[in-house]
Amino acid sequence: MKNKQVSKESKAKPAPAPTNDKNEIRPGQSLELLKELHILTRDGKMNQDSRRKLKQVYHLYQFIAPLLQQVQAERGHVSLVDHGAGKSYLGFILYDLFFKALNDGGKSHIYGIETRDELVQKSRELAHKLAFPGMSFLNLSVADSTSSAELPHQIDIVTALHACNTATDDAIEFALKKKAKFMVLVPCCQAEVAAELSKNKGEAVKNNPLSEMWRHPIHTREFGSQITNVLRCLQLEAHGYQVRVTELVGWEHSMKNELIIAEYKGQAARRPAERLAEVLKTTGLENLQNRFFVPQ
Repeated sequence: MKNKQVSKESKAKPAPAPTNDKNEIRPGQSLELLKELHILTRDGKMNQDSRRKLKQVYHLYQFIAPLLQQVQAERGHVSLVDHGAGKSYLGFILYDLFFKALNDGGKSHIYGIETRDELVQKSRELAHKLAFPGMSFLNLSVADSTSSAELPHQIDIVTALHACNTATDDAIEFALKKKAKFMVLVPCCQAEVAAELSKNKGEAVKNNPLSEMWRHPIHTREFGSQITNVLRCLQLEAHGYQVRVTELVGWEHSMKNELIIAEYKGQAARRPAERLAEVLKTTGLENLQNRFFVPQ
């Protein structure tokens, strides 16, 4: 098996997005849904901000749709968990464009995980109003969802978009335990590693010239963000996933623009696990071994 990580500079090429000429809305998209999500006004118009928001979600949909199609072809149905769902823009768009057309007896399902109860309640009300029965919304943290009885034992696809700090790592742990076929991650605010780098700037790395990369606070923050995602990719590869890393082009106004797509290939890899351990040791981050757990 080949575990190949594509460089960040390499841009994935999603399929072209069909749109109409008026509002760049995909054919078959529910206008009522877009109004409820405040992407369209009540009279069906769209301002520049809502157009940008819709473009962002559609762009991400182009990456996720082939994964949904692959799982549906292999299993006959699809389960997806969206961590840190917020207002569930992504979940509703996915359901409207893909899930509602499936004829699988209601087996396919989207679960939105969100800690803010008011957003969970609004999403539940909207799913009921639009008659989207295959959507559930749970008031849980990412970490708590891993052991929740409200979720099935196996999940096909896990998404975590701009899940702050360690929430992305919790989503990875969730996906590993749920034996997810695919993960789609857009990490955000990786503060834990940066804090650990700051704490270990002295003795642990004094003989390592590369520690100059995080000597200054602004470099610590940026290097911490970069090394966190490198460690995540190695962790996923060690667990048997093939990883692609690219820019989520189209999200022009987002500083957190790294997209990680992982596909389970069924065999753990020893070399990425060894490299992960080496990176942790070299950067003085050995205290985070439990965070980036790899199989023995």
